Amino acid sequence: MEQYKVILVDDEAEVIDIMEAKIRWSELGFEVVGSAKNGVKALELVEKLQPDVVLTDIRMPYMDGLELSRKLNQDYPNIYIILCTGFDEFEYAKEAVHLDIKEYLLKPISAAELSESLMRLKENLDKEREEKLNVRKLENYFQESLPALQSNLFISLMEGRVSEEDYARFSAAYQVNMKGPLFCCIVFHTSENHVPEGMNPLLLSMSVEREIRQRLVEKWHCKEFLYLGNTVLIMEMGSEEQMVPITDECDRFCRWAYRVMGAVVTAGIGTVCDNLFNINLSYEGAREAVSYRVLYGTQRAINIREIVPKEQATLSLLEEGRMHDLFRAIRVGNPEKIEEAVQKEIQKIHKHTVTIGQYHLAAMETVSNFYKFCANNSLDFNEIAGNVPNLYEKVPQMDESSLTSWMNEMARMISEELKTARNSTSHRLVTEAQLLVREKYMDASISLDVVCSILGVSNSYFSSVFKKETGKSFISYLTDYRMDIAEELILSGETKSYKVAEKVGYLDANYFSYVFKKRFGVSPSKYRARNLQKESES
Repeated sequence: MEQYKVILVDDEAEVIDIMEAKIRWSELGFEVVGSAKNGVKALELVEKLQPDVVLTDIRMPYMDGLELSRKLNQDYPNIYIILCTGFDEFEYAKEAVHLDIKEYLLKPISAAELSESLMRLKENLDKEREEKLNVRKLENYFQESLPALQSNLFISLMEGRVSEEDYARFSAAYQVNMKGPLFCCIVFHTSENHVPEGMNPLLLSMSVEREIRQRLVEKWHCKEFLYLGNTVLIMEMGSEEQMVPITDECDRFCRWAYRVMGAVVTAGIGTVCDNLFNINLSYEGAREAVSYRVLYGTQRAINIREIVPKEQATLSLLEEGRMHDLFRAIRVGNPEKIEEAVQKEIQKIHKHTVTIGQYHLAAMETVSNFYKFCANNSLDFNEIAGNVPNLYEKVPQMDESSLTSWMNEMARMISEELKTARNSTSHRLVTEAQLLVREKYMDASISLDVVCSILGVSNSYFSSVFKKETGKSFISYLTDYRMDIAEELILSGETKSYKVAEKVGYLDANYFSYVFKKRFGVSPSKYRARNLQKESES
């Protein structure tokens, strides 16, 4: 074990020499690392050598032992001090007690007496060292456990099981230094139904999690952990504008995971919140987004904000309450899932109602929840329900069979209305993109990224919607539109290919000719010549 360091301080050099020679320092667990003839020099040595023990005389020039002890107590409180003097005076002893001096020896000091003092001192030093080691071990263990502790806190927040007071306390204790000012939750879901042959689904999911950690977590300011078989990221952002590139990055990862690993991954991106305490709302939005993979496909990122307006998504999560599963099925639009969810709601009603009054109240609450859901999604509940008067009175009077049929019918019609609204939004988005193409086709800088930036949507969502609406990708649409204009220019008399290229947004005339030939089968000049020949023949 490492020996304790000692500095000897006495104005008589021979006294220091005797102490060094007579005491078996090493056997006692000590090592004399330096000596000084006064308190001033001793302080210089203390600063340089950082000893564990200072053995000092009281009577010395420039700075005596008591003054040295005061300064050591002030600046180096962990150093043990042994005071020794040839003057048996009460005032010195009283001052030594005041300075909390552990050992006070009278000259002449015998080797046995000093050795006994050092042995007692070593016991105290050993205890302190052991305590420090234990504290250090605990601190190291705590630091090693921090990622798991932080993950548990995030999971508790996502499940809504943490009070605001506990959140403040635990986030400080667990060193959660996420300042925001904005936060978002992303859920990566790896399908267990589409696994490469010979691959274990769990191993595939773990492989995906590792790649997410290496490719995304190290790049972004976020926390990552596993929850219910999914990889979850808690993102820290400076502005909402970051959500578009984040969505696109997640989309690229999902496509890469399928191409390289054969993993069918869907990334659900939740709503943005301005307080980490409310991350449960973002998590619910992320889960909701993942469930939309049945509509928008897998191997991609789905941002809940892009498929459900921001304020509606937040309100829905806050208001839906106990009918959450049914409303999720309504959004997805799967008839079988809707019927299944309705049946579960009916079972809940019967399970939790004993009296007829409780049944009536539960039925009225069902009507109210439908009404709120429609309002949050900009739908007219009364119109969907057929403008039936006194609905709050009629529905509670229905028996189980009638209530089940009514709920199924309402859910089906609301789902259809949502689908129509989504299609309308998608159509409007595509129309705006087509208008941009008509306005900017001659600009060489127009691209998918530029259009998405203008429209304020991610590439992944826009590309999906555009292809669904038009049957072709945006780049194909832009190219076809440019080629149509190029054809008109060539047929109207423009003879120089480079001029046509410039007018339809191509800086490279050779590349323009290549694209034109791919579309029409011949070069621009031959196309013009062929059509002139046709005109002359006619």
